[in-house]
Amino acid sequence: MMRWLLFGALLGALLLIPSVFAFVGAVIAWLLGKPVFVAFALGAVARPYLPRMRRWAR
Repeated sequence: MMRWLLFGALLGALLLIPSVFAFVGAVIAWLLGKPVFVAFALGAVARPYLPRMRRWAR
């Protein structure tokens, strides 16, 4: 629920203030330019779907 409120607030700001769109685009481009951040984000998204290991393999 909170995610949708934040998404709606961001979308409203983008529609009301066009310069915010350029700023958000610049921030997204900057974050995608950081390979460590991209790898962390992809790992955080994929983690719940990975199978859990019950014990160490020998």
